[in-house]
Amino acid sequence: MRIVVTAGPTREPIDPVRFISNRSSGKMGYALAQAALESGHEVTLISGPTALTPPDGAKLVAITTSDELYDVVHQSLCECDVLVMCAAVSDYKPSKVASEKVDKHAGEFALRLIPTRDILASLPRAERPYFVVGFAAQTHDLEANARRKLVAKNCDMIVANDVSRGDRGMESDDNEVTIFFRDDEPRTILCAPKITIAREILKIIFEKTQKSLTKIL
Repeated sequence: MRIVVTAGPTREPIDPVRFISNRSSGKMGYALAQAALESGHEVTLISGPTALTPPDGAKLVAITTSDELYDVVHQSLCECDVLVMCAAVSDYKPSKVASEKVDKHAGEFALRLIPTRDILASLPRAERPYFVVGFAAQTHDLEANARRKLVAKNCDMIVANDVSRGDRGMESDDNEVTIFFRDDEPRTILCAPKITIAREILKIIFEKTQKSLTKIL
């Protein structure tokens, strides 16, 4: 299969030296790319800025901003069987980007933000020849928020994890996830190294895509 994985954070510039971002390390996305390569799949890794070395064999496409990620994802749709949206995309960006460094002043500083484009929601909603996996990093109401995103973003499955804990999730080498589907009971993968989690997720993706193919045939 041709698998496209997005990973890492996006950075939304304020001026030439400052930006808005998040705590994503990219480790989960890179682990998913590695697991897919181990299974013999063709992998395109679309990555925001990280300190990680891409797995051998992956086609790396480096991006920085959410707009760049939006464009590259849409360009990749015609060449993928599975799209795994693991990147932590910034929800907001500055309404204007200063061309020069903004000087520091005494007192408060207000920054006007606007929503970034919702990549998952922008994907075609009609019949599509690729399987879409979304990710939901939550600090509360994990199941309710994940199920809402599953439907609202028209995903085939959602991988949800609790990022309120310091020993797993963002910036950690370990993770624990619960996977939600449209037509099946949720499955939980207990805390383990991210590469182990990634291999289990890939098994489930393969199982689901094979079922979809069987229905078509």
